[in-house]
Amino acid sequence: MVRISIALPASCSPPPGRRPPHERTRSAGTRHLDQLLAHFGLGSRAQPLANWIDGEAVAGAGDPIALTNPATGGELVRYADAGEALVARAVTAGHRAQAEWMALTASERGRRMNAAVRMLEGHEEALARLESVVAGKPIRDCRGEVGKVREMFEYYAGWCDKQHGEVIPVPTSHLNYVRRVPYGVVGQITPWNAPMFTCAWQLAPAVAAGNAAVLKPSELTPFSSVAVAKLLESGGLPPGLISIVNGLGPSTGAALTGHDAIGKLVFVGSPESGRVIAETGARRLVPSVLELGGKSANIIFSDARLDDAVAGAQAAIFAAAGQSCVAGSRLLIQRDIFDEVIERVGSAAERIAVGLPEDETTRMGPLQNARQYERVMAMIETARQAGARLVTGGDRPQGLPEGADGYYLAPTLLAEVTPEMAIAHEEVFGPVLVAMPFDDEADALRLANATRFGLAGAVWTQNPARAHRVAHQLRAGTVWINSYKSISVMSPFGGFRDSGFGRSSGPDGLLEYSLAQSVWVETGETASVAMGYGSGR
Repeated sequence: MVRISIALPASCSPPPGRRPPHERTRSAGTRHLDQLLAHFGLGSRAQPLANWIDGEAVAGAGDPIALTNPATGGELVRYADAGEALVARAVTAGHRAQAEWMALTASERGRRMNAAVRMLEGHEEALARLESVVAGKPIRDCRGEVGKVREMFEYYAGWCDKQHGEVIPVPTSHLNYVRRVPYGVVGQITPWNAPMFTCAWQLAPAVAAGNAAVLKPSELTPFSSVAVAKLLESGGLPPGLISIVNGLGPSTGAALTGHDAIGKLVFVGSPESGRVIAETGARRLVPSVLELGGKSANIIFSDARLDDAVAGAQAAIFAAAGQSCVAGSRLLIQRDIFDEVIERVGSAAERIAVGLPEDETTRMGPLQNARQYERVMAMIETARQAGARLVTGGDRPQGLPEGADGYYLAPTLLAEVTPEMAIAHEEVFGPVLVAMPFDDEADALRLANATRFGLAGAVWTQNPARAHRVAHQLRAGTVWINSYKSISVMSPFGGFRDSGFGRSSGPDGLLEYSLAQSVWVETGETASVAMGYGSGR
């Protein structure tokens, strides 16, 4: 999901046609950021409190980090890197709070999780607007993600007193039972494309399994996770059970992943960064869960209901401006309907409302940052030079409203793409769809699985046997049939190969946050002794 974990360099050039910074009009979101920070007790734009540690909002102690408003291209806010000392403080608080948390009964922990999430009530709109301003996401999307935060905590609260052990019928006189025990304090790193959603996605199962968590959001989207943690803790969670530390990967991130007292690492981001996280943990023999990128295939057979398939193809790639790990970025279309589907998808893409995130009519906002914008534009140009045909998009949208001088890219569709082109097998993480024809079922599967990723995929057909047959052969952790992007906290989520390992959500996600402990109790009249020497008397 995430593309970078370092600060944006000053050399990042603005998109073509943007006005100089002194001429830019600030969006309503930027003007209201002071009010939003004050609403959550996080200081002001001039002095933001960008961390939540041991029950209080605190400022960082390191170098300043400048954030750009994705919608306007102007400076949004500056805050200080948390740094090693604040990470250490968060971990220490986490160990104390985790012991307090586990001293409660499982049922009480569940009640407190439910009480905690109710503290979001009345703050939903402020949370959505805070997310929209900083992440550059349409406000209508952010409101939905606030609801997902509630859903996740309610679901896992119900699991607190249902993590049962088991009794093993061992062939001795022992009673052998297995129980689940938490890791203690876990370290989590989440991305810039959905910071509030992925914050709750990881915190809820970690806490339900009995852990404390220290979470570092992307340095580009620091505030919504702090606001969520503060609200949750106000509902009765022990201070220090959830800490949020914000800063750069080489400083704050390295301090978190390298801390000796962190029992497990969880990372949502790019394969490149995921390898670094896994290697860091491996040196300390600390396990990790990696939820990484994708290059998901969206397969349309000629017998599909095309109205549904075309609508699904749009939602799969253009929602969130394509900045989604499960984005359906490869559209595989049976050859006899290829031209028709391309024309329909291209025409529909041109009607998508692109605009300022705070506008209620906006369906697609900007890319989140300058580096990602430049990367996506470069990939489009490389594909065109390699022979891909630009059906629509590829540049800034026409008719953007006043002030929309940020990182905007029109919904883009490329045809005549071949499998060897970089854009056919590398993750773009932007609103860029590549279309390729296939001849039959075997050809579709060959193209779909010709990637190092394995996160998601979809198949559109009215033939039930074919639907299941193809779904079962796709090397992907999530597969949709006649649908796309439906996810639920109740169902496991994760990938194969370069899309990572381990699972988030569902019972599988809960199990990632605890270990099995085997306990042996002698029930015989005489204790069994392995060496056979008895008591020595």
